[in-house]
Amino acid sequence: MSLFEGAYIIYSYFIKIIRVDTLSYKTISANKASVSKNWVIVDADSKVLGRLASEIAKVINGKYKPDFSPHVDNGDNVIVLNADKIKLTGKKWTDKVYVSHTGYPGGQKETTPNQLKAKSSTLLVERAVRGMLPKNRIGRQLFKNLYVYEGAEHPHEAQQPKEIKL
Repeated sequence: MSLFEGAYIIYSYFIKIIRVDTLSYKTISANKASVSKNWVIVDADSKVLGRLASEIAKVINGKYKPDFSPHVDNGDNVIVLNADKIKLTGKKWTDKVYVSHTGYPGGQKETTPNQLKAKSSTLLVERAVRGMLPKNRIGRQLFKNLYVYEGAEHPHEAQQPKEIKL
């Protein structure tokens, strides 16, 4: 009994069963009450869109945190600045095509990144990050933690965001 304190051994037909009364560890699962969310700023000036979006998706999802749980929104709120200065490699400004469908016959629509940037350059970053989040309820909730702005100013100074380099 010196090997396991408070343990006992049962021999049952050729099977040796060891029962330990106490566990030395507990698995920690995050829930809504135990999550700590921070605010971070990312500068998108001269960053490649896809590489930046994958890093932002990791921060929004909370994958870098030690208490990550896939069923809880435990990521940070991300503010992306200078979305109008984002870069695409190669000829993607004209050759890449975003396809959407209205649901009606003949309702397939195609847009290029140039056309999206003409509307609003925030749409490029939002669409890239949304595509890298889970496609379910938690993904839709996580997407609400993304704030994209075209310039260098934002209205979230009260949250005291910290700037991170990606």
